[in-house]
Amino acid sequence: MTNNEIYQKINHLPKELMPALVAYLDFLLKQHPQELPKTIPTFNWEGGLSEIKSEYDSVSLQKKSLEWR
Repeated sequence: MTNNEIYQKINHLPKELMPALVAYLDFLLKQHPQELPKTIPTFNWEGGLSEIKSEYDSVSLQKKSLEWR
């Protein structure tokens, strides 16, 4: 069945049946959750802390993060 056929059927429903249709569609969507689209990581955050590179090394940042917890 095509989307156009589905739209035609929906358009022929009486207005008082629309809430029931929406409730049923919500039920179906909850039963079969859609997968999130798979995205490719961009790593656009890479080098974001390069300006403090001379002040801190990875060990001191790790110790600092433990203090913040």
